[in-house]
Amino acid sequence: MTYGDYPDLTGVKKILVIKLRQLGDVLLTGPVFSALKGRLPEAQVDAYVYSEGFDLLKNHPGIDGLIGYDRKWKKLKLLKRLYKEWSLWRTIRKGGYDLVINLTEGDRGALAAKAAGARIRVGFSPKGRWQKKLYTHVVKHCPGLRHTVERNLDALRRIGIFPQVEERELFLEVSHVVKNELSQQVQGSFVMIHPTSRWKFKCWPKEKMRALTKKFLEEGRQVVFTSGPDLAEIAMVEEITRGLNVINLSGKIGLRQLGALIEMSELVVCVDSLPFHMANALKKRVVAIFGPTSDVTWGPWRNKNARVVAQKMSCRPCYQDGCGGSKVSDCLATLGVSAVLEVIEELESKVLSEVSASSLRIVDQGIGTAR
Repeated sequence: MTYGDYPDLTGVKKILVIKLRQLGDVLLTGPVFSALKGRLPEAQVDAYVYSEGFDLLKNHPGIDGLIGYDRKWKKLKLLKRLYKEWSLWRTIRKGGYDLVINLTEGDRGALAAKAAGARIRVGFSPKGRWQKKLYTHVVKHCPGLRHTVERNLDALRRIGIFPQVEERELFLEVSHVVKNELSQQVQGSFVMIHPTSRWKFKCWPKEKMRALTKKFLEEGRQVVFTSGPDLAEIAMVEEITRGLNVINLSGKIGLRQLGALIEMSELVVCVDSLPFHMANALKKRVVAIFGPTSDVTWGPWRNKNARVVAQKMSCRPCYQDGCGGSKVSDCLATLGVSAVLEVIEELESKVLSEVSASSLRIVDQGIGTAR
């Protein structure tokens, strides 16, 4: 007799993992695929995500195939959109999956899980009762703050797969070809700043990011700016950088180029957004400015070179679109430039100290060998 109603995974040959969320959420699912492959190495594991996120999971060692939902379908007329979704569900049904794991609470993922016809269907406890009936195993939500990576892994724990520590690493492939292409535009060491987010209430005020940029320039450092493709994000970067001697790549690069640029940088400064998670996956030096969102849930993950700057306020995290729905977050508006600089200086000093200590050990070893 076992403790827990874990399903019998014997005979599971095909697995589908669903994560229909934003790009950062997709990147943080990586450990789920690693753990599944660790437990069921012979099984085929596919991912069903928004197609724009394919580059974040490309060549993940735990993923065999990618199925995409095109967000543009949502703009189609009702009948056309339903036809697209129905065709996609048919494709999933034909996949012959034995196990489906839905890592989101939305209806679209729940319906796809049911459409798959798998004998084991796992999903997080939804708000509606009818969605619960679509699953064979329902995952309980952690009542407290919990990092998103661990929350995703709770879906595996629910069915008796308990990930090893080494299976919890993030994964992001960086193309050497793309790095070589970018090196023609960006030469030498540089600080990368990504000041934008799809949600403006998560962004630090433009004038403060501009002041931070001026500080870097005064120190003789090269600064490269990036953003998402949204016109509002591009306009925000233009306001911050107007008249400053920086390299502005906002809206001009895709995910593969963004990953390569992060890999090439000496430091990344950003808000709670995708580049922060990418930097964590690549173990890069990164400082993220957090406001109304939780730095426990979305903060650093297995990266000793990551830091968060956030104010200790009783209302954080509130996840509101600004205080009282005002679109302006006081926890960001009142966060000083000096506070961000202090964390950056602490991080860079720590790294320099570690490099010096490492060099000293190498010299000591050399002396010892000579003796």
